[in-house]
Amino acid sequence: MDRTIAPHPDLPRYYDVDAGKRPFVRKIFDDTAGTYDHVERLMAFGSGSWYRRQALTRAGLSKGMCVLDVAVGTGLVAREEVQLTGDAKHVLGVDPSLGMMSEARKSLPIRFARGVAEELPVAGDAFDFLSMGYALRHLSDLTPAFDEFHRVLKPGGRICILEITRPRTRIHLAMMKAYMRIIVPAITRLTTRRADTQLLWEYYWDTIEQCVPSEKIIAALTAAGFEDVKHHLELGMFSEYTARKPATAVTVTGQ
Repeated sequence: MDRTIAPHPDLPRYYDVDAGKRPFVRKIFDDTAGTYDHVERLMAFGSGSWYRRQALTRAGLSKGMCVLDVAVGTGLVAREEVQLTGDAKHVLGVDPSLGMMSEARKSLPIRFARGVAEELPVAGDAFDFLSMGYALRHLSDLTPAFDEFHRVLKPGGRICILEITRPRTRIHLAMMKAYMRIIVPAITRLTTRRADTQLLWEYYWDTIEQCVPSEKIIAALTAAGFEDVKHHLELGMFSEYTARKPATAVTVTGQ
């Protein structure tokens, strides 16, 4: 049975569909790594750090836990994890973009490894907590990624996936689309003088608008063997997907 779940339809405006989107995603993040945090602060009005810490706390992250941050990027989520766990050595960041990890290393003394969510370069049953911040839309296939999340967590380990969700009401959708698809890219072009940064944030919105619904993400996490799968929505757009690996091993059909 085919369990392939793409997070959104192909977007031929940005990449060659035959080659797949992974090379495009890696290159665009490599190219824009130096301006990423600047634009993120503009987009989140400076509230991003506070919200990420609150979401991680809600998901159960606490002092002393061993954490894997998938798609670590410039370390925006990992910085909060260092504060919550109490030790940078407890956090490992994985990302396919060398440019993004290079930016993160400038101010974040955690461990890093290059890799993708669908093939994590770590041992099984190794982490108490796994996070992924706003990168679900950049995956190639949710099924192998969620299978990998299940594999690398210790029994009883927890996950927290943060994502931006397409608003359900027309007015909120129109407002958010105008802000993220027009205003943010325009500001980034003016403040960074870089066309690739503008392209990244245009792509960012298009993936949000066409992302699979939360019900499909919840079903995929359940199919991967997770239990206590929950979806919490903040302000009608910030999604928090949390779940737990069973404390005793289970066999998942299809893995």
